[in-house]
Amino acid sequence: MKIACIGDSLTEGKPGVSFFNILKKKYPDSKFINLGKAGETVKSLHTRLTKNKLEQDHDLAFLWIGVNDIYSRLLKVQAQPITRNSEEFREYYEHVLELVLHSSKKVVVVSPALIGENINSSNRGLLNLSMIIEEISKGHKDVMFIDLHQIFTEQLEALRTTDYLSTGVGRLVKDVFFYRSPKRVDRLAAERGLHLTIDGVHLNSKGAEMVVDEFGKIIDQVLTKRNK
Repeated sequence: MKIACIGDSLTEGKPGVSFFNILKKKYPDSKFINLGKAGETVKSLHTRLTKNKLEQDHDLAFLWIGVNDIYSRLLKVQAQPITRNSEEFREYYEHVLELVLHSSKKVVVVSPALIGENINSSNRGLLNLSMIIEEISKGHKDVMFIDLHQIFTEQLEALRTTDYLSTGVGRLVKDVFFYRSPKRVDRLAAERGLHLTIDGVHLNSKGAEMVVDEFGKIIDQVLTKRNK
């Protein structure tokens, strides 16, 4: 089975722990294509997929995009254009989804997970994007929805959370180059008081395993139907 993972740095796997690499090891008989790009927003992803057409034979594609449309507003430097409001986000997301649908038999759209592990902060904006993505998914027969925002939020509700959130580009770059192994990532996350991420956005081992669990449920469903 050929599976594409499309998105931003969370899909690319830097900084933090790569859920993509764990998926590859879990399903060695499937071919995985990593189409993640750091800093990607829904607008920049639309531009990328318009210029560079996707291959046409994916059995399954995971589309995980949107966190940078809010997170980028908090950073000192905005590398990619962001949507101005919910209406523009919806418009671009629908266009991106159509491009992915043309290349894949089934698409799984995934809500942005977290901006900081304090669920009462910037995560309110992610809740709105999650609702938009879920509503869009209901209009397509071959599209499924994973609400990672809700899944991550429920995991954090019973834990003591911190307000830590990396907003300096220099800090993000340092995390990419100096914290590559899962052990080092998890140690840094613990020092910052974080449970699921290394910096409030990007995944540590626990967060990556949660993504793998949710993506794996869909992969298992597709594999079961193919083997019947």
